[in-house]
Amino acid sequence: MGILTNIVAAEDDEIEAVGESLRPVDEWSGIEKRDIDTGKIVTLHALLTGDIFDDAAACYEPVYVSEAEGAVVLRLADEVTMRLAELDEEALAAVAAELTATEEFEDAGWEEEAIADMLDELAELARLAESQGQALLVWMHPLRT
Repeated sequence: MGILTNIVAAEDDEIEAVGESLRPVDEWSGIEKRDIDTGKIVTLHALLTGDIFDDAAACYEPVYVSEAEGAVVLRLADEVTMRLAELDEEALAAVAAELTATEEFEDAGWEEEAIADMLDELAELARLAESQGQALLVWMHPLRT
């Protein structure tokens, strides 16, 4: 079973609405990817902030769990959103190369180009969220395919 992930820019008071949505990217600005799980989010956090993995993991307890839909919502740490928003193309490429070599991404078979594309989209979304005073919310739903 895989995971469908939507990462959207939203207000903090919209967390429940994002969690209950069937497809948040239809209602908020965001990106949709498959198989971005909590481990990959924590790995990105650790790489961008310098935090050790266990400390970064403590930041990603679900902020909402939809009992009806089975979706889980995480709130990307403000520091991560800020770092993503400020990285230029060269820095994003360096982060993509580093993520490619991590256990989380390497074991899942992610290619560096796919990671770079995801980071470019995520950085653009982080810039939008920062400009509008919003947070980045990570909606994860188990795929049954």
